[in-house]
Formats: sequence, structure tokens, C-alpha cells
Amino acid sequence: MTEGAGHRDGELPDDLTTAEAGMWQAFRNGSVYDLSSGDALVDDPHGGHPWGPERTVRARVVCWLLLDGPPALAGRVSSLQLVGVRISDTMDLAGGTVVPYVELRRCRFEREVLLPETRFTTVRLVDCAVPRLEAARLHTEGDLHLPRSRFPGGIRLTDAQIGTDLLLNQAIVHRDRSGRSIAADGMTVGQDLQAEMLESHGEVSLRSAQVGVSLSLRGARLLNPYTRHALNAPQLTVERTLYLTPAGLGSPLLRGTTPAQGTRIQHFECEGGVRLDDGRFGDALDLEHARFTFTDDQELSLRRVQTPELRFLGERPARGRVVLSGARVVNLMDRADSWPGPGRLHMGGFAYENLVPRGPFPLAKRLRWVGAATAEYHPEPYERLAAVLRAGGEDEDAREVLLAKHRRRRESLPVAAKLVGYAQDWTVAYGYRPGRAAVWMAVLWAAGSLAFARADPPPLKSGEHPDWNPALFALDLLLPVIDLGQAGSWQLHSGWQWLSTALVLLGWVLATTVAAGATRLLRRS
Repeated sequence: MTEGAGHRDGELPDDLTTAEAGMWQAFRNGSVYDLSSGDALVDDPHGGHPWGPERTVRARVVCWLLLDGPPALAGRVSSLQLVGVRISDTMDLAGGTVVPYVELRRCRFEREVLLPETRFTTVRLVDCAVPRLEAARLHTEGDLHLPRSRFPGGIRLTDAQIGTDLLLNQAIVHRDRSGRSIAADGMTVGQDLQAEMLESHGEVSLRSAQVGVSLSLRGARLLNPYTRHALNAPQLTVERTLYLTPAGLGSPLLRGTTPAQGTRIQHFECEGGVRLDDGRFGDALDLEHARFTFTDDQELSLRRVQTPELRFLGERPARGRVVLSGARVVNLMDRADSWPGPGRLHMGGFAYENLVPRGPFPLAKRLRWVGAATAEYHPEPYERLAAVLRAGGEDEDAREVLLAKHRRRRESLPVAAKLVGYAQDWTVAYGYRPGRAAVWMAVLWAAGSLAFARADPPPLKSGEHPDWNPALFALDLLLPVIDLGQAGSWQLHSGWQWLSTALVLLGWVLATTVAAGATRLLRRS
């Protein structure tokens, strides 16, 4: 192309096509340049209907306008606003600074769009067909809008800086040669990142990305059966909320409300692993009604996540794992039927301060929840649950949880220790029901008194000795440490010795168990 010497004064270059000349004039005028035919089928940029030269402009002319275009007409602001235009060749603005406002609607790009290290004010590609968007280290002062556009070769926004909002609503993105549909590691978005009803075929990579307000994936479908992760976003920072929730056409906010009749609901669906390790979410991480489809080696990984509220309200995944190891939340909002079963839930070091169940979540199911998270015995999940219940004033439930902890521990002990554990459980429930000790003590004392009433033991030694008293003798055997003067004064033989030994052992079991329970009560107080 021969650049006209007078183009800076507004003169048209000589070699522009008719379509390009019209675009040139519209740019100077700041008006919309629409080459649509009016036929919706023909004008569909994603359809198969060909667009001829009457709707085609060269990418080089578009770049010329944006980087070094003619001045605006008097009283106008130059801008590139195209509708229904086909851009041939590769659009390459790499490293350039684009001052005019850019908005392309229902346009068709013949080849990839190259915007690495390009600076924009605001750029919008709405409902466009783009073979690939290469925009690493892109910088915009305002928005980057890509809604309803399709990218067969993926999007790259690595280390991009978006001044305000990034919109990917209803976009369709396929994977590139590396398997990623959206590569946005290290990206910074000043305000919202909205990708509602996004359809992704490949890995969405947001490693170490930062979002200034909220990240919405409401109604998105992330499909990646090719590699391990469909959403790979460790160290993601969202100042407010990450939404992996349903979307409704005409009613975008559905959490906690009943959608209007006729509203089409699309759930967030993910086929492939999700990795949000070390994420920071200022308000909440919302998984309400989320649907996950995993293979056996895939997982929803929330390791070391920190957020004031985790809304674990999705549908239970049939396969795969849920990992919350090291996560820290204030409010855990959950449903009983959202959690996976034994062996597929890992919660080592998971810290939460309040339980906010949505729907019925009885203690028996809560204990199964803790049990599912500990394939081998570990006290921490039980102690955490008990502490939260106690802080909420549910002391009886807290004792039940700690009792369940001891019963779980008992299963990992040797046979002899198991027998002692069963005895402690049957007698005083490991000290968490100390009232049982008094009952057992009374029963054993009565039984021993009746039994020893039939005995006639000789004194242990001649001389002074207390009178034989079966009731005091039985009580002296049952009470450790305390000496009532009976057990050491009378000699028993044969079966009576075995009975006395049994009473001594049972007395020690009762005493030590009650002491352990009292120690726990004093420690809690």
C-alpha cells in the first residue's frame, strides 16, 4: 500500500477500495460503519455464508487508521466502529499505542488478531469471529469486551492489564496447540471479570491473576477432557466474590431467589479438574448448584484457600475428589448432599469458624462428613467441628463429636487397647457422660455388697481389725487411693479373690475415665 502524503490532512489515499474508503470517512466522522446486508442468516459472522469484497477491508488499513489515522472532522472524535465487516489478512498491532475508541460488532476476521504489548483506551469485539486473539501484556485504560465472540484458536491474555472490566459473556473459545482455551496467567483486571455463559473447550488458565471486584462464571461451561484441569487458577486473587453459579437469561442474579416463570436457567458446569489453590476471595467463593464431572484422578482443589465465606452448595460429584486441606474460611455454608463420600474428601488442616447449613444437616450426617474426610484416624477434623459447635452453644453435640473421635481412634488400636476402650465407652462414654460412673459405681457396690455378704473371710492378721462389713469392703475395693481399712484387713480365698480383683480393676477404669472427663471440662472452661 502506498501511503498518501496528504492523509494527515484528511485526503483519501489513492489505492483504497470502496469499502475501505467508506471506513476511512466513518473513522474521521466518529460514526458507525455498517456493511450488514439486513439478512440475519447472511450477516451471521459465525455462519458459512461468504462475504464478498464489498464487505471486506484489509487488516493493514485498519491498523493504519488505529495507529496513524487521519485527524477527525471538526467537532468530531475519531473512532473505529465497524458492523458486519470482513477483515482480511492478519491484524497486527503488536507494540502499538491505539488512541481512538475501537468497537467492532458482528465482524469476521480472516486471520488471527495480534495485540501483544498494545495499549488501548477501550476495545470491544462483540459477536465477532476471530480465529485467535494473541494479546499477551495488552494494556487498556478502560474495558476489553469480547462477548458472544468465537475464538477457534483460543485467547492469550498473559500478564495483560485491563483498566476496568473484562467481558467474555457467552463467548465460545476452543483450545490452542498447548491445550489452553484462555491463557491469562498473571492478568490484572481493575474491576469485574464477567464470563457468564462462557463455553470453553480446553484449559482456562488464570494462575496468579488478580480481579479488582468480582469474577463471574455464572452459567459457564468449562469442558476439558483432554488434560487434567478445566479451570487452573492457583493464587487467584478476587477482591470480592468468585461465582461458579447458575445464570438465567434476563435474570443474572439467582442466588437465594426463585427465578421468574419462563426464565431459562443454565448451571455452571465443569468437565475437568478445578484448581484454586492458595486463592484469596475477599467476600465469598460461591459454588451454589455447580456441577462437576471428574475422572477418578481429577479434583476440586481448594488447598489453602482463604475467604470469609465458602458456599459449598453444588451437586455432589460422582467421581474424583474434593480437597480443602489447609483452607481457612469464616462461614462454611453447605448442604449434606453436596459433599462426596468416604475417600473422596480431604480436609486436613481445614479451618472454619461457623457452620451455616442450607437445609437439614443432622449431627449424624455431620459425623459421617468428618469421617469421610479421614481415611485414617486423625483427631483434628473432629476437634475443629467440636470447637465450632461449642462456640455456637451446642455443647451436647460437641461432646457427641468428641465421643465419635475416641470411637474412631479405638478402631486403630491393638486388641488389648480396644478392649479397654470398649470398657470405657460402655461405662462412662470416655468421660463425656460422667453421670454413668455414679450409676455403675452404685451397681457394682450393690452387687459386691450382696456377694461379699456370703463370704466369711478370716482376718489378714491376728490382733486388732475392724468388724467385717461387706458393703464397706466392696466400697474399699472400688475406690482407688482411698483406704477405708477393710481391704487390707481381711483375707479372701479362691473365687472371692477373683471377684475382689475385678472390682479393683473396674474401680480404676471408672476413676481414670471420670478424671479424664473432668480434665476435659476444666480445660474447656
